[in-house]
Amino acid sequence: MDQELATENDIKNFVTDKFKVDFPMFSKIELNGPNAHPVYLYLKYNTPELKAEQGLKNIPWNFTKFLVDRNGKVVGYYPPKIKPVEMTKDILKLL
Repeated sequence: MDQELATENDIKNFVTDKFKVDFPMFSKIELNGPNAHPVYLYLKYNTPELKAEQGLKNIPWNFTKFLVDRNGKVVGYYPPKIKPVEMTKDILKLL
């Protein structure tokens, strides 16, 4: 939805300066639309909550979370407002 208009380098500098991020970051990619990244297309096609009779629903925001098992099956879908700690019991079931 064009919310992040900065370049990848600008984003990296911002999070490094403001939040002291020092881990590798993914490239800026699209979640929805004709240029959606293949990973997100896979997640959409394999998440029942995003399938609709008329087609696929959009991923609401990049803070949406998906839990995928070791075989690549989507076993959990968590809306943006769910905190990762709230996923703990579901993650532990897969370990």
